[in-house]
Amino acid sequence: MNAAVSRRSVLIGMGAVGAFLAADLGAVAYANKWIGSGAPRKTFLDGFLTVYGPQLGFRKNHAKGVVVTGYFESNGNGQELSRAAVFRPGKFPVVGRFSLSGGDAHVADAPGAARGLGLAFGFPESWQWRTAMLNLPVFPDATPRGFYDRLLASKVVPGTGAPDPAAMKAFLAAHPETAAAMAIIKKQPPAIGFGDSTFRGLNVFYFVNESGVRTPVRWSFVPQQTTAPKPRGGDPNGLFDAVVRQLRGGPLRWHMVVTVGNPGDPVTDATQPWPDDRRTIDVGLLTLTSAETEARGNARDINFDPLTLPDGIEPSDDPLLSARSDVYAASYRQRTGEPKSPSAVQVQEVSA
Repeated sequence: MNAAVSRRSVLIGMGAVGAFLAADLGAVAYANKWIGSGAPRKTFLDGFLTVYGPQLGFRKNHAKGVVVTGYFESNGNGQELSRAAVFRPGKFPVVGRFSLSGGDAHVADAPGAARGLGLAFGFPESWQWRTAMLNLPVFPDATPRGFYDRLLASKVVPGTGAPDPAAMKAFLAAHPETAAAMAIIKKQPPAIGFGDSTFRGLNVFYFVNESGVRTPVRWSFVPQQTTAPKPRGGDPNGLFDAVVRQLRGGPLRWHMVVTVGNPGDPVTDATQPWPDDRRTIDVGLLTLTSAETEARGNARDINFDPLTLPDGIEPSDDPLLSARSDVYAASYRQRTGEPKSPSAVQVQEVSA
């Protein structure tokens, strides 16, 4: 890593994440609007409260997490499709967060739980880019309403440890697109840990190059390491503790691979995969170097809004994007006004 990148990484670690927060506060100014599905943001926050109970100071979804820092090294190949600064040859600091889906900040890690990776690129550059990804091949829902209905149907029935089968059956009957997406997901079992997981931006975006040509794309971060340590039995933070130990042993790396859509490929439905024969371009290498406990001034306080985009990347009309942006802003505003509790994952307490 060159000196400039090292200096930037230190600044991020020391709380220079304030530049990201300035953009977040601007997004929060819209937090009383209605999302595209016609349901107010508060409806979604109330839904998470109903299903998971109060989680004061935490994200309302992907509540459990650990902070990571590192850098992205662009190889310049992305400039063919996008004029975004992040795809110019060079190294750019990155701050991010591994997480589990769901609104329980202290849930015990489960091998099959959906895993997230949020990344924020750009500080201290004049541009910013944020992306929130999952280790799934497709997203389970095509619309905000579908997500909300699935959230309520997934509420665990006390004493059973599982959702009401009748509620989930009724939901899937009303949402065949989710039933089809879940069938695709089941065919691709998750990797052992965070370190060997492929993380995908499941919504379609448009890359715009210097000539103004717009190209539909999806991106993924494909691990260079092919395995990860197995979570230790009986450890409620097994997945997180394992990746902390793995990072202590050396950097973890992912290739950023951009998949190029063809005319006619779906661009507004995240439940539908693109064919495997679509063109792909390796545009750079993500290197994560350290893990930190969530705390004031690091990625705990970053809103990984998928619509925080640099010039050269534009959103599609996928309704999930505006809904995610709006609900993330409302969640951010709510949690920043709540008392903070310690994160379940305490990096300094992870034993060797």
